[in-house]
Amino acid sequence: MATKANPKITKEKIIGMYMDYVLEHEMHPKSVYKFCKENKISEEGFYQFFGSFDSLKKGIWNAFFENTSNLLNKNKDYASFSNKDKMLTFFYTMFELLTLNRSYVLFALDNDRKMLDKMTELKELRSHIKGFATELIEEGNADKTLKITKQSPRIFSEGAWVQFLFLLKFWMDDSSAGFEKTDLAIEKSVTTIFDVFDNTPLDSIIDFGKFLYKENFA
Repeated sequence: MATKANPKITKEKIIGMYMDYVLEHEMHPKSVYKFCKENKISEEGFYQFFGSFDSLKKGIWNAFFENTSNLLNKNKDYASFSNKDKMLTFFYTMFELLTLNRSYVLFALDNDRKMLDKMTELKELRSHIKGFATELIEEGNADKTLKITKQSPRIFSEGAWVQFLFLLKFWMDDSSAGFEKTDLAIEKSVTTIFDVFDNTPLDSIIDFGKFLYKENFA
């Protein structure tokens, strides 16, 4: 017998229920039916927002991005930031939200999972981050009159995604108080990538390289 629908069910509530489930049971639910029954919601309510658990898991990462964007837009000073500061603020805010949900993120990206499975789960997030980076570069290019000084949105956006993956792995391994080393990695990596695109990379790349060497091999 189907569970009676909860008229107050929302996408956000289903996400919260799912995250709580996997952390409490230390495993993913076996079926949508059992998950809905345990949480006293209808399958119809679940499928109204997600077609499967796979789409729900992607939706959680989308929610991290959407919540980050909403927080940025609520900052009245954000629009006047330089592109570099916008990127810094984006990463700082994103990782603050990830930290609030660290137990789930570590579970979701467990080292025993295949890399392909992880990348599939992050596929939609990749599109969002690349889109965000593309907008920054296109804004910067609009102010440049010489074609040679304009930056490639495609290359920069892909670089921003790779940068996010590096920072995500760094954050997952970070055991410093308040994840202060991750904050430092964000600052140095964003500074480096913008310096590279401004054709003044040497000092920043050397500084960033020393930082990575110290953290990974010291």
